[in-house]
Amino acid sequence: MKFLRRTKTEPAENSVGEEDEFEQPLPKGYTPSKGHATPTRREAEGPRRGPVAPPPQTTREALKRNKEMRKSNPATKQERRAEAQKRKEGMDAGDDRYLLPRDRGPVRAYVRDLVDSRRHVAGLFMPLAIVVFIALLIPDPTIKNYSTLLCTVVILGMLLEGFLTGKRVTREVRQKFPHENVKGRSIGWYAFIRASQLRRLRVPKPRVRAGETIS
Repeated sequence: MKFLRRTKTEPAENSVGEEDEFEQPLPKGYTPSKGHATPTRREAEGPRRGPVAPPPQTTREALKRNKEMRKSNPATKQERRAEAQKRKEGMDAGDDRYLLPRDRGPVRAYVRDLVDSRRHVAGLFMPLAIVVFIALLIPDPTIKNYSTLLCTVVILGMLLEGFLTGKRVTREVRQKFPHENVKGRSIGWYAFIRASQLRRLRVPKPRVRAGETIS
């Protein structure tokens, strides 16, 4: 019964037949589908790069941004202290890289020098506020009346001096920087705010002494 036996070539022939039956030749350059569309370059790089954030405009905004940066990029306590000390030293020295936009530039630096070279009545504002607060706590009406009168006189003197200082500083700045677009109100207000601060608390720190001539 030789015809009932399976020859050695039969499995190979059957397997070839089965493969030819289920597998079809693929066209040249065929790429299997990934199941989703390929993202564009803008879509792929957008989340990574993103727009560059503008510099902070106020001290509160700078503090808020620094707090968010510390949360997103935690560092050691020593590194944060070193970075904060570096920024403080840069601001005290008048380095434009660390100053707020309102304090940057040679024009604002010159205004600060003009203000710091003189003593101003406006510098008594903070001490006067403390004196008035203490006087209000005293029940004696005479002391309250005198303190109110003193406060009124000093405030009027501060306003008059601020107006004259703004005019003087604006005139000298325009002579020093004839090609700059100098706005009188902006420069005058900046000079008044600088003059109303205590000398030791001014930022950036004064570069000139009181009474020194500014050229």
